[in-house]
Amino acid sequence: QVQLVESGGGLVQAGGSLRLSCAASGRTFSRYVVAWFRQAPGKERDFVAAINWSDQAPSYENFVKGRFTISRENAKSTVYLQMNSLKPEDTAVYYCAASPRVGASKSQYDYGYWGQGTQVTVSS
Repeated sequence: QVQLVESGGGLVQAGGSLRLSCAASGRTFSRYVVAWFRQAPGKERDFVAAINWSDQAPSYENFVKGRFTISRENAKSTVYLQMNSLKPEDTAVYYCAASPRVGASKSQYDYGYWGQGTQVTVSS
């Protein structure tokens, strides 16, 4: 069983930065793939980034490549999403998700554990 808690969201101007954190409980968290998804009002939940537990290889959706960086500290049971050069279209609720699968997936249906979400608002 894994419980996830996101933090770090807030209001930022376009071009600014935020760092989201996903803190997990559970002894086997280090062996879980962890991903970030986001959902804007009236839109579907979209994949943002994911990181494997084994080789820590990251994967990103195209619209955040070069701007966002996902990383993890297994010793702290925490995954981070560093978001730079933020745009108004990045405004959404950001969710952390985890799965014991071997490799990262872009499908939300492959993740069985979810946090409550943290709001990110980027003003123009």
